[in-house]
Amino acid sequence: MGRKKMITEVPKTQGQTFFSSNLRLLRKRRGLTQDELALALGMPRSTLSNYENQLAEPPLEALIAFGKHFNIAIDTLLQVDLQSVGELHLRQLERGFDVYIKGSQLRVLATTVDSNNNENVELVDEKAKAGYANGFADPEYIKVLPAFNLPFLSRNKKYRTFQISGDSMLPIPDKSFVTGEYVVDWNHIRNHQPYIILTRDEGIVFKIVENRIADQGKLILHSLNPEYQPYELSVSEVREVWKFVHYIASQMPQPANTPSPIEQQLSQLQREVKAIQLKLNI
Repeated sequence: MGRKKMITEVPKTQGQTFFSSNLRLLRKRRGLTQDELALALGMPRSTLSNYENQLAEPPLEALIAFGKHFNIAIDTLLQVDLQSVGELHLRQLERGFDVYIKGSQLRVLATTVDSNNNENVELVDEKAKAGYANGFADPEYIKVLPAFNLPFLSRNKKYRTFQISGDSMLPIPDKSFVTGEYVVDWNHIRNHQPYIILTRDEGIVFKIVENRIADQGKLILHSLNPEYQPYELSVSEVREVWKFVHYIASQMPQPANTPSPIEQQLSQLQREVKAIQLKLNI
C-alpha cells in the first residue's frame, strides 16, 4: 500500500557524530529559539549556535546538560541520526523510552512506512515465521513482507500481524491472524494479558503473560487451552514483544462449552434409548 521506506528505531553510524543536527532538531521540536534554550541551560546563545553549526564541540558538562534537558542519553545524542528516525520512534525517545538510558541492550525495530509516511502493518504469515525469527531486525527482510494499513488502528503506535498455528490458544482458531502493538519497555508488560512474543529458540508464540521480570527476570506463559501447562521464559530468550490488539479468523470460534465427540455420541445414544423406551411404553 503505497511506497515503502525503511526506518529503524535507533540507527547508528560508527565514527560519526550527529550531535549538531540532533540538537537543532530537538530544540525545534520543543518549539524553542536558540535564546530560550540557551537561557534554560545557562549558556550564551552564541555558544549554543556554535554547537548547532559545528563551529565548536561541547565539553562533557554541556553534553550532560543537554541529555538531562531532553531526557535523552548522551550516546543517543552523539551516535543516533534522529533525522532518519520515524515520527513514532522520536515520540518514544522524547517520552523517555531510550534504550541507552535504561541500560538495556540496543533493540532495533525495522519497519516500513507508506507514501504518506504512516507506519505500515507488516504481515508475518505461516510461511514467513521461520525467516522472521532470524530476520526480524534486518530492514531488507522486513521490506519484502506484505504490508497494509487498518484505519481503526492508531497512527501513533507500531503494529504487526502474525499468523498463529496450533490449538493452544483456543477458542482463537488455528491459522488466525493476530495483530500486536510493539512494546518498547518490557517492564510495562501487564499481567494476565495476551502478547505475541518472538523468542530465540521457539520463534513466535502467542500466550497470556505473567510478568516476573522485575523480581525473577522471566515471564510465565499461559495458554487459553487448559490442556497446555504454563511454562517459564527467561527474559534473555525474548527478542520482541507485541501487545495483542485483535485477531482475524476464517472460522467462528467454538463455544467454550462445546461437548467433545465422545460426549456427543453419548448424548445421541441417550436420545435413541429414550426413543426406544417411548415406543415400548405405547
